This record gives sequence, C-alpha cells and structure tokens, in this order.
Amino acid sequence: MNPPSSPIAPPLPGLPSGVEESSVFRSLFISYPDSLLLVDQAGRIVLANPSAANLLGYTVHELVGLNVDALVPDSIRPRHASYREAYGRAPRPRPMGTQMELVAKRKDGSEVMVEIALSPLQSQGLPFVVAAIRDIGAYPRVKQALQRARYSDYLAQLGRLAVDTRDLQVVLDHVPAMAAEALEVEVAMVLLLENSRLEFRVASGVGLVPGEEIGARIPSHANTPPGFVFAEGQPVVVPDYREERRFAVPQAYLDAGLVSALAVPFYDRGRFIGVLTVRSREAKRFGDEELRFLESLSNLLATSLQRVQTEEALSHAQRLESVGQLTGGIAHDFNNLLTVIQGNLQVLEELPAIAQDGYAQQLVGAAARASRRGAELTGKLLAFSRRQMLQPNAVDTHAMLHSLADMLRRTLDQRIGIAIDAAPGCPPVLADPGQLESALLNIAINARDAMPEGGTLHFRAAACGALPPEVHNELSDHDAHGSFVAISVVDSGAGMTEEVKERAFEPFFTTKEAGRGTGLGLSTVYGFVKQSKGAVAIATRPGAGTTVTLYLPQLYDPAPAAAEEEEDGEQAIPAGLRVMLVEDDAEVRRVVHTFLVTLGCSVVTAGNAEQALLSMETDAGSFDVLLSDIALGPGMRGTRLATEAQQRFPRLAILLMSGFSSELLDADRDVPQSWELLRKPYTRGELARALAKVLAAARPG
Repeated sequence: MNPPSSPIAPPLPGLPSGVEESSVFRSLFISYPDSLLLVDQAGRIVLANPSAANLLGYTVHELVGLNVDALVPDSIRPRHASYREAYGRAPRPRPMGTQMELVAKRKDGSEVMVEIALSPLQSQGLPFVVAAIRDIGAYPRVKQALQRARYSDYLAQLGRLAVDTRDLQVVLDHVPAMAAEALEVEVAMVLLLENSRLEFRVASGVGLVPGEEIGARIPSHANTPPGFVFAEGQPVVVPDYREERRFAVPQAYLDAGLVSALAVPFYDRGRFIGVLTVRSREAKRFGDEELRFLESLSNLLATSLQRVQTEEALSHAQRLESVGQLTGGIAHDFNNLLTVIQGNLQVLEELPAIAQDGYAQQLVGAAARASRRGAELTGKLLAFSRRQMLQPNAVDTHAMLHSLADMLRRTLDQRIGIAIDAAPGCPPVLADPGQLESALLNIAINARDAMPEGGTLHFRAAACGALPPEVHNELSDHDAHGSFVAISVVDSGAGMTEEVKERAFEPFFTTKEAGRGTGLGLSTVYGFVKQSKGAVAIATRPGAGTTVTLYLPQLYDPAPAAAEEEEDGEQAIPAGLRVMLVEDDAEVRRVVHTFLVTLGCSVVTAGNAEQALLSMETDAGSFDVLLSDIALGPGMRGTRLATEAQQRFPRLAILLMSGFSSELLDADRDVPQSWELLRKPYTRGELARALAKVLAAARPG
C-alpha cells in the first residue's frame, strides 16, 4: 500500500530546461556537508549521504538497512529507544543545539560528540524522518577550548612534579615528553647552554634525530638551529625547513621528514641557559597557542633549574630567602597565566552559544578544573616560602582535612592509606587557611618519607578544652587559658629517637639524605602555629610511628556570613564607573578589561605607569578608580603610580593587584588603609567586591 500522496508541488522556478527536480534534490542530499540519514518509522535507515558514511565509519551501502540503534552507544541505548518511541508518537521538527551531550557510535566502536536536527516528513505524506548530524568537535571554538584545556592540564602536571621532586633530571626528562604529547608532534628536546657559552648539550628529548642524541654537543654559533635562538634571544618559529634561510638546516631534519619547528629560550635571572624546541612533519604547525604553552613549560623548567642551582650554591643561612624568591617567581608567572586562563574560561562559559552546548561546557569544566589545580599549586608554593600575609579566618577543619586528603590520595604513594576522623560539628579554628593547609602538607610529606614501604596516614580533629601540660608553658597565660582544637597527623612509620624529636623543629635540621630535604618543613610549621597563638607537640618512639598535633585557638565569634557580601558585590558598583586599568601583561590586561566592561565600567587601559599618568592628565581627572598591577616592568612601579595619581587627583580610589605575595605583603605595610590589594588570580566576582570595597573606603558615608 503506497503512502498517502502529498499535494503536487509546483516546479521549482529558475531550473534550466531539461533539469528534473528529483535530480536536483538527490544531488543536494549527496553533496550536503552535514551527515544526512533518511529513517523510517521502524528506525531503519533508508538513505544515507557520503558525509554520514565518513562521520560514522561505514560505507553508504552498509548504512542503508541498518537500524539507528546501532549508532547509539550501549550505555544510552535504552534511553534513546524510549526517546525514539515517544518521538514516533508525536514527531516534530527539532533544530540543532537544543539537546545536550549527544553521542554517536562509529562502526569501530569509538564515539563522537554530535549535534542532531530532526525533520519529520509526515506532513508531506512520507513516513520518514530526516536526521542531520554534525560533528561538533570540528567547531573552531570547541577545538580551541579543548586545546587550551589540554595545555592547562599538562602545565598543572609539570608544576606538581617540579614541586614534588628535587631530582632535576626527572623534570628534564618529563618536559620534552609532555611537550610532544600535548602538541602531538614527533620531536621535542631540551638543550642546555654550557658554561663556556660555546656549545649546547642535549639534556633530554623524544624522537631525536642522528647527531642530537642525549649528551650530544651542538655549537652555539648563529648558523645552528639552537644557536640562532641564542643569538635572537626570543622565540623562533620555522614554518618550513625547506624554505629556511636564517640558519643551516641539518640534513638529518629533512631526512626525518621534519618540516616546521618552534623553539623558545629560557633564562636564569636574565641569563640565557637553554632552549626548549619542538618539531613537526606538518608545515606551519605552530601558532600563538602553541607558543604560549611552550613558553609556560620553559618558564617552569627554568624555575626548577634555578631552584636546584640555588640550593646547591647557598649556605643554610641564605637558603630560606632564596626559596622564597624562587617560589615567588613561580607564583608571579603562574598567577598571570592562571588569571588569563580563568578569566577567559569565565567569559567563555557565559557566552550564549556555549551555555547551551553540553560538549563545550564539558571542555570549559575540564579547563577550569586544571586551572584550579594550578592555583592550588601556587598556593602551596606561597605557603612554603612564608612570603605571604597571614590572614586569620574561620577554618572548617572537617572540610579542610577532607580536601587535603583528596589531594594527597592523588599524589602520595598508593601504598599509603589515608583516614580521617573529624566530626562535622568540630568547632572552627582561627588561622590562616593557606598556612594551615601548608603546615599539614609538610607534616604529611614527612610522614610519607617515614613510610617508604607504605602504611597509614590518619588525620584527626577534635575540640580540646585545655592544653596538655607539655605544651601549656609555650603560651602566655592569657592565650593558654582559651579553648583549642587539636588537629593531629598520625603515621605508622619508623618513628623518631628522643634525640631526633628534641631537634625536630630546628631550622635546617633533617635526617633525610642529601638532596631530599631542606630541614625547613617542621620549622615552618612551628613558626606558623606560634604566630597563630597556638602550640604544637610531637609524640613518637622508634618503630611505633609519629603523631604531630597542632593546637589552634577556637573561633568564638565568627564574622557575619560573607555570602551576602559576595553576592551583592557586583550590584555595589555604580554603572559607568570610570576605571584606569594599568597592566603590562597584554593577555592579563585583555581579561581584566573584559571583566570590567561586563561589570558596567568605562575602561581606559595602559601598559605602563607613564602612559597611565598621561591618559589621566588628558582626561582631566575624570577617573573614579585606578586599578594597577604593582610590577609594571621597567619604569615606575604600581605603588609609585598610585601615590602620584592620588596626589594629583585626591578623589581617585586605588586598587592594586599582584601575583607576587611579597609585593602584596610590602604594600600592606606601606600603603594607605583606603587602598585595596587584590591577589592574582581572581574571578570577576572577587574583582567586583574589591572595587566596591575601595569605593566605599574612598567615599565614606
């Protein structure tokens, strides 16, 4: 029985004589760039175009007659069958982008994220549905977001490795492998410039060509690939070796089929020390995204080199300061990087097209998680360096211990079991959250080293009405009579002798082998606890493990909930607020500019202090707020700029920002109380709250 006939459509106007409409529509079906499937009421594919065959890994003939259920992953097939049954009862047009997380299964079993539009033909008298399928992984914006997410994750991995290991060769070996894997290239290598400055040494690499094996020496004159980078002192991009005329291209590169390359230098306190380079068999393979990623890798590698060389060169008396400088340097570079990553992710997440795109949301979420891991790393470095302001606040010990345990489970030896005994009702303590987490991390790392064959790490937290006698005398009478929370870290390791226990808190005292410990861990714990008006005790004996207990004061009068203040931060900014933004990093400047514009501000930007002062003079004091980084490269610093600007324009509110904790610490001591300090990286909401606070301070009442 034939389907009901549809009204006879008039011929398409404008068709050349002799051209049939049926051939036109068949040609459209075959050549359409989206994958098209014509499906009957039973779910059987009646027609498929070549795009569908390419996307799904079948031939056109294999698709015809196949049930669409075969194209659905097993995990969601029951849900899809239910949806198809309901759709069959009430078919309706469905455009692309209206449903989240659609996945198609290829012939080989792999999966692809797709968008699907459905067009029922029943209204035309035909018992079919046309399904148009599009691979959203091919979208440029999605591909770029995925790429950035992958790069962020690799940077976080290297950051954790650089902090966790003191073996420089481990870091050197990982950098080329990470670069090659992240960029999907054939060759990656690290070359270190020898002290003579006459040649490079190949320190590590993957996919190396003959003549560049590990340990090989390469002259540093400008006619060699690394020597040219040395001479230029900046990143070098080679679009095509076959057309390269700036230096001699080794024949081994061409024999290996290598075509394009990217090389970035890295420095130790301004002194050129090496090159990180990657090479590909594709022409013009490297752009701005790859350059930024490779520069970030080289910065982390350079910082690791600086740390090792500094620790070997300095005496114990100098070491504490040097570690603080190194970690501050890491924090500054990493915090600028994270400001750009997190800021762009927040803007990207709020774009209407992304907000309705499930796959894009997954990518944004992955990148956000990677950037948060980077921020956690930066926080650990700052806490270890003891170069940040103590900011006592209410700390939920139950939540902190669970968060710390989650992190340690990913980083410690898998043979070490972690347990937590902290009741949800445990009172909050008054302490700096970052410093407290750092102290517990230091203790946990010591415990790990005491359990080389594995064991148990147990965290406990409980209210403690009175201090035990052995620590009571460490505090003043006033402090000792308060109420405390006892936070204990218990390990099942080797324990300590009485002699070692007596010296455990001494700076630079360590029982670890050379190169594995600075002797600073427990001394920083002791200093933090004492500064927090608490006490610390050790219970241990050889072969019976160790318990380190921190006694920190309970918080009696928690501040009113900050959530309301946070929620109202953006609304507290007057529309049209005139802001002079001064930031020397162009990427960070663009992100902060976007934040300010979305907050309703009118923004003028400058890359240095001199340019900012000129703009403010030109506009005759029409700005409401100066938002400036403290470190602005050569020339005037942000603090000096703010002082001069406020002298000229007394009503100007001042908000300073920095990724250097030491800069914020110095500024906190020296600048007027009406100024506000903002630590990088920060979110738009944190920026809004800081602006609202500084405006309130500048215009009381």
